[in-house]
Amino acid sequence: MKKLFLVVVSFLLGSVSYTQNQNQINQNTIDVLVIGGGASGTMAGIQAARMDVSVLILEETPWLGGMLTSAGVSAVDGNYNLHSGLWEEYKQALSAHYGGEEELKTGWVSNVLFEPQVGAKILLDMAKKESNLQVVFNSKTEKITKSNDGWEITYRVNGEEKNIQAKIVIDATELGDIAAKVGIPYDMGMDSKFDTGEEIAPEKANNIVQDLTYVAILKDYKDSLKAKLDKPKNYDPTPFLCTCKGKCTEEMAKTKLWDCDYMMEYGKLPNGYYMINWPIYGNDYYTNIIELNAEERAEEIQKAKDFTLNYVYYLQNELGFENLGIADDVYPTEDGLPFIPYHRESRRINGLVRFTVNDLARPFQQEKPLYRTGIAVGDYPIDHHHNRYPEADKLPDLHFYPVPSYSIPLGTLIPKETANFIVSEKSISVTNIVNGTTRLQPVCILIGQASGALAALSAKQNKTPAEVSVRQVQKALLDANVYLMPYSDIEHTDPAFKALQRIGATGMLKGKGKNIGWKNHTHIYPDSLLTVTDLKTGLKGWTNVDALDFNKETVSYKELLTVIKVIKKEAGNDKNTSLKKLKKQGNLVLKSYELNELKCDDNLSRKQAAVLLDALLNPFEMHNVNHFGELLPIEK
Repeated sequence: MKKLFLVVVSFLLGSVSYTQNQNQINQNTIDVLVIGGGASGTMAGIQAARMDVSVLILEETPWLGGMLTSAGVSAVDGNYNLHSGLWEEYKQALSAHYGGEEELKTGWVSNVLFEPQVGAKILLDMAKKESNLQVVFNSKTEKITKSNDGWEITYRVNGEEKNIQAKIVIDATELGDIAAKVGIPYDMGMDSKFDTGEEIAPEKANNIVQDLTYVAILKDYKDSLKAKLDKPKNYDPTPFLCTCKGKCTEEMAKTKLWDCDYMMEYGKLPNGYYMINWPIYGNDYYTNIIELNAEERAEEIQKAKDFTLNYVYYLQNELGFENLGIADDVYPTEDGLPFIPYHRESRRINGLVRFTVNDLARPFQQEKPLYRTGIAVGDYPIDHHHNRYPEADKLPDLHFYPVPSYSIPLGTLIPKETANFIVSEKSISVTNIVNGTTRLQPVCILIGQASGALAALSAKQNKTPAEVSVRQVQKALLDANVYLMPYSDIEHTDPAFKALQRIGATGMLKGKGKNIGWKNHTHIYPDSLLTVTDLKTGLKGWTNVDALDFNKETVSYKELLTVIKVIKKEAGNDKNTSLKKLKKQGNLVLKSYELNELKCDDNLSRKQAAVLLDALLNPFEMHNVNHFGELLPIEK
């Protein structure tokens, strides 16, 4: 294992930067600059590079991946049924490395667990395949200023100061530091319910953020002497006494307590490693470092490290896990701990739109149909960590507020007033409550992929990100196998999948959200019959639904074709479009999707309706939408 570690470290740290295009290194101008190579930043760089623009990622640590790798949170939460884009590609690469998806289920907190160093190597391998992408590790962005053509950036690497110009900048940092540098307004901490309209938010806003965690990766040394941690200075076991059954009761802990052995299986990783990121009287630590300077941040982060070392010592000496010690073959750091802490919360910019829990929980009931602009999906519960805050009992309980799976609107990535700038990772324009789910790893991966697509289109079209067509961004993401709509009841391999995604994004067919314990879904019910009520609801804004005639509660093939003909005529696009011709075209479409052909009076399923609407009417491209999801006039 030690030999493998040295090989991995050599591979990851062998050079500060790499590129496949030597000309790219020598030029001082780049199309897209991504600052931060975390979960979002890595995928932003890969997606933009695949869209044929030049991309540079500046990353402060020696690894790509951020919270996935550099922070040690290598147990991925959520999106197991949403096989979207680069999240799915990354998951499949992990699966291939370990010999199958079942091999990733080593702990009970997640269905996808892996060794951080393996995750980092896979991300680097993915990045190295992109000829348009360059990565510079161990770099620090010193200065960023606006220029006529975009941005001028000064960064430092290996003690040397370098300058570069970029058309588009993506802030993919852990705390939104670059957005703050350029003066983009932001929120921090809890929002007031009177500002957001969220009933479960507190009445008064505050600056209280979620606990951070300095994760530790332990391994089983099979020898207590090798594993043993020196007793930390000022060791105090009292914060950890209710971490599992035995030292206190559930009544004292005011929460469910797990058996101690079972607790340790929580973050068990492949090959005998253990991720220590335990939320119940474990190593969560409260501090708010967002607006501190570098020295102040370092001091607070050291306190979080010390807290984790106290917890590891407690596990060894109070709970009997004496053979488990900090792994010496994962992180090439002096103390064996990860490069960075796990930040659950960041600055949140003031974007073109702000995504609230109302938008998330009831997307089809809102005045603004933001779901039409979806670019990334998630399905994890709203999960806030505040137990280490000194007055946690006075805070609202934001744990696991019931929500369905959801789509994140494109406008959350775009600042209101700052051009040629995009935000990703945890700094997008969401409320504090919503951040409790959008902060999760797969969602940040997909936010990054969307920001990369938006940046590439912006650079290629010489438009600001706000000027780029919403539908063009969505189309680019669909081409990259990204979910726009969070449907969990149709496989991404189904031939009709993309048609349902497009029709769902128009609102012509709406899904239904479900919250089942920890599992959150939105179902489109592809095999159910299309009802008149559902179709009329979906067509509002597209045509005068009161003028449409139907014979019964379900929609027939002929009736849907009539609707298509009516809308085409209103759009001035019905030349030579008879019902007979539409019927013939429609059955050819159904046959191409391996669906049953229909007679005029046959009822049709929602899947059949989706592919027919998509192919014969193409409403996804007929009307563009603005960042609020409102239909824009058809361009003649």
